[in-house]
Amino acid sequence: MEKWMVYYEIHRLRSEGFKNSSIAKKLKISRNRVIEYGRMSPDEFQKFILSLQQRGKKLDPYKDQILEWLKEHPDLSGAQVLDWLQEKLDVDSVSEGTVRNFVNGLRERHCIPKMSTERNYAVVPELPMGKQIQVDFGETRQLTTEGQYKRLYFIAFVLARSRYKYVEWLDRPFRTSDLIRMHENAFNYYGGITDEIAYDQDRLLAVSENAGDLILTADFTNYYQKRKFKIYLCRKADPESKGKIEQVVKYVKYNFAKNRTFDNLLDWQESSMKWLKRTGNYKVHHNTKKRPTEVYTLEKEHLRQVSGTYIFEDIYVSSITRQIHKDNVIRFEGNRYSVPVGTYRKDAPNIAYVEKNHEYICIRLQQNGHVLAKHQIANGKGNIISDPSHRKRNQTKRDKLIQQVEDLLQDPHAAKWLVEQLAVRYPRHLIDQLKIVQLVGQQYPEFLDIAVQELKRLKLTSANDLRDIAFSLALHSKKNNSKATSIVNEKYKNLIAPERKEDIYLQVLRGGDSK
Repeated sequence: MEKWMVYYEIHRLRSEGFKNSSIAKKLKISRNRVIEYGRMSPDEFQKFILSLQQRGKKLDPYKDQILEWLKEHPDLSGAQVLDWLQEKLDVDSVSEGTVRNFVNGLRERHCIPKMSTERNYAVVPELPMGKQIQVDFGETRQLTTEGQYKRLYFIAFVLARSRYKYVEWLDRPFRTSDLIRMHENAFNYYGGITDEIAYDQDRLLAVSENAGDLILTADFTNYYQKRKFKIYLCRKADPESKGKIEQVVKYVKYNFAKNRTFDNLLDWQESSMKWLKRTGNYKVHHNTKKRPTEVYTLEKEHLRQVSGTYIFEDIYVSSITRQIHKDNVIRFEGNRYSVPVGTYRKDAPNIAYVEKNHEYICIRLQQNGHVLAKHQIANGKGNIISDPSHRKRNQTKRDKLIQQVEDLLQDPHAAKWLVEQLAVRYPRHLIDQLKIVQLVGQQYPEFLDIAVQELKRLKLTSANDLRDIAFSLALHSKKNNSKATSIVNEKYKNLIAPERKEDIYLQVLRGGDSK
């Protein structure tokens, strides 16, 4: 009966225009099951149900044992049951999915719900007034007035005691400079600063928590030292330490931003501030049972005044930031644009600034820095726009090899011709070809120039051919030398040198005539 209900729900939702993924989410079943049931007519589904009832299951012989395990340990998972079957009963011919489905069927027929261990939460005592601000980030995907979707980013602040909130938005990812600027705006909004500020672990603020010893980014370190507030970094998976701000982030997403249409950042921020005044800070808080704006009037007196002002550039700049990916591209409006190889660096922010006009985009590493890459804007989506110069590798090494090869040859024109020919025919393997030429010059230095001339005469363009020619020349030369030596030996083999008496040598030494 349950399967028939699922079958009818799938076909009903399909007739109303729902997609397979949406149906799967609504019915809490797999997408493959939606597709399988959706293809069947009622008669075919009836046959399918009968086949399920008639056919046996692989695990039927172990049913009693598995049922006993489940009754004794209701929190057993399918993966654990499979492990026990393998360990205790030597069952290794079934998959984890088969075991999981069999276990779920047993739970359903014998009313053995799976016991889940839940985390115990404790009420966190209220902090003193003026003690702490909690900060966190969020993002939403909004429909624009142009009918497209745009991702927006926001930072939320909340006074821990009064729950008084402040929110600021951007239409690009945050940088540390944005974080500092928005802190100043929040302090101005609150009329002061708390003793402590709590943050989630985030790369904009801390490089790592380092077991409690904070390693802050350089920009935030300067700001932190100037404002002299205590920093509290929340641990991972610890909602009790930052639960207030997490609720604020959800509140902003689902009460303010949900189903709202985005036109421009200025109007969006203005609407957000009005929402804070009208709802976010005025509505009675479900825990404190008080309006945040009323409690804030009391907490404001406990805030420490900030001295001095920071001067920042306008946050609503036209430049856009994008992440540099490890394959040295940035993604922009559905396409990928190249930057020079080596731009991406591991453990670095890898943020690029993109400026767009009607025809081109310019990519920089600094907002006002030199242009790293310039591309013509591509039409459509899913394209890769690559500058060939960005893909050149080991340029310095290649130039060095070319110079070394040219130094090996006595004829500069022949050297230039050889390098040009190898570069044209082997653009991707030029370095390998040059290394072979270099090796030929080391092994057969006296034949290298002649080998290049022969290579040119034979209209060949490979370093391997050059090596073979040089080898042949050396071999031929060796044979000729060996033959010449053999002829000389044959001609003079019977020749006997004349002998002289000792007194002749004495006369020569004394300067006398030896004749």
